[in-house]
Amino acid sequence: MAAGWWRENLRELRPLLHLLLPLCVHWVAEEMTVSVLVDVTTNALCPGRKTCPQAIYINGLQQTVVGIFKMIVLPLLGQLADEHGRKPLLLLTVSTTIIPFTILAIDQSKGSVYAYYVLRTISYIISQGSIFCISVAYAADVVDDSKRPAAFSWITGLFSASHVIGNVLARFLPEDYIFEVSIALLVFVPVYMTIFLTETVRPTQKADQHIPFLNKTFNVVQERFYSMKHAVNVVTSSSALKSISFVSFFYELGMSGISSVLLYYLKSAFGFNKNQFSEILMVVGVGSIFSQILVLPLLNPLVGEKLILCAALLASIAYGLLYGLAWASWVPYLSASFGVIYILVKPSTYAVISKASNSADQGKAQGFVAGVQSIASLLSPLAMTPLTTWFLSSNAPFDCKGFSIIFASISMVISLCFACTLKLEAPSNRILEDNTENIEAPLLS
Repeated sequence: MAAGWWRENLRELRPLLHLLLPLCVHWVAEEMTVSVLVDVTTNALCPGRKTCPQAIYINGLQQTVVGIFKMIVLPLLGQLADEHGRKPLLLLTVSTTIIPFTILAIDQSKGSVYAYYVLRTISYIISQGSIFCISVAYAADVVDDSKRPAAFSWITGLFSASHVIGNVLARFLPEDYIFEVSIALLVFVPVYMTIFLTETVRPTQKADQHIPFLNKTFNVVQERFYSMKHAVNVVTSSSALKSISFVSFFYELGMSGISSVLLYYLKSAFGFNKNQFSEILMVVGVGSIFSQILVLPLLNPLVGEKLILCAALLASIAYGLLYGLAWASWVPYLSASFGVIYILVKPSTYAVISKASNSADQGKAQGFVAGVQSIASLLSPLAMTPLTTWFLSSNAPFDCKGFSIIFASISMVISLCFACTLKLEAPSNRILEDNTENIEAPLLS
């Protein structure tokens, strides 16, 4: 029975092979630099110091700027993926990380670190969240409706597996070679996709090929406006999509705030370095692979997306509280173990959005919710950055270095409350009223 279940799932996932393989390589290349970047930025901006307020503030500034622009860029990329194809948008988004990492591979001085942050911010605006958004839309094109939750869990599970591999490489590779290896992997990804990835959307031939440039520009702006308006209507006309938007907003508000300061908090509070960071990230990654690739596909048909989502949100609250209240250096490892469960928030969210959306609106719905998440990631540093710096300093009002992380956990409690009220529903048969949107059905089914 188990062997039959595996064969059936692998057969359903076969059309995703040329998507999942390069994505795994891309995620490995990015993850292997995470633990090293903390040391690189701290050494460049605050040489010889364990706590670096400048690094915390520049990360908060980066997250704020990215959040501002992602509110526009993410929904736009989702619409463009629906109208012009998944492949060109994926090629764009996976290519943006190459240049920032190349700068740090050449030089790790203070000026180079600032240049890295500028270019990495642009990269995040284009790629952060949009790779998942477009990949989920691609999977929805080629996988049957009943198998989509399993497909989404495989995508996020392989994301976790890539994190484990990336952290193993970071743990054992000499620091001087990490960026070089990462760049080689990042260059491989768009080359592979160009050769092997199959397009699933047939772009429509536009009727305005030979009209004057100004008129064409006006038509493009008008088309974007109506397309964005339609995306808003898709979400607001569905109670499930509205509820999941609130769930995603408050979850991202708390979790992105924790993620932006966590490694700097651990370095300041417990003196962690690259090796400890890699070990903690591996604890999350190893368990996440099991829960997303094996547990979620088995549990989802039995209990449904809502129950899994609520359990994952509850685990995220415990994760934040344990980190914030950590009283010894082993507690962060215990907290990281809750990542095995809270990691299911993402695939459950994708499944809810996909179930509540028509096939022609997959990119728009996923992009809209991703845009809502970007608003949250914009707001979280406004509180987390100064709060974390304050409580890590000698001027803290009381001794609780992780107070900002405890504060961020409140947002996840609110997200859980919205998830408990979520009512799943099938999408209504919407008629596309505006011909300028040119939304196409998938080529593959």
